[in-house]
Amino acid sequence: MFKGLGNLADMGKMLAKAQQLKTEMIEAQAELEGMTVEAEAGAGLVKVTATGKGKVQQVHIDPSLLTNSEQGVVQDLIVTAVNAAKEKAEDLSR
Repeated sequence: MFKGLGNLADMGKMLAKAQQLKTEMIEAQAELEGMTVEAEAGAGLVKVTATGKGKVQQVHIDPSLLTNSEQGVVQDLIVTAVNAAKEKAEDLSR
């Protein structure tokens, strides 16, 4: 008469486990957002700092590569453009 109750208990355990995994994944994503990585090119002439989720925070260009005093503006424009491209790429995958 109550044969199906065992299966319901198993289903409840599976749903609880799925919720636990979802919570752990959200926590891991938040932790990644708080981490930063740095990469460089051209023997350190260009350096990029990004979050663990890939959002570019800073671009540093060695002054020897630029011919004018607009280094800060160029660096900020690169950060903005890279992050805009990343957002557009993410939109394509949704």
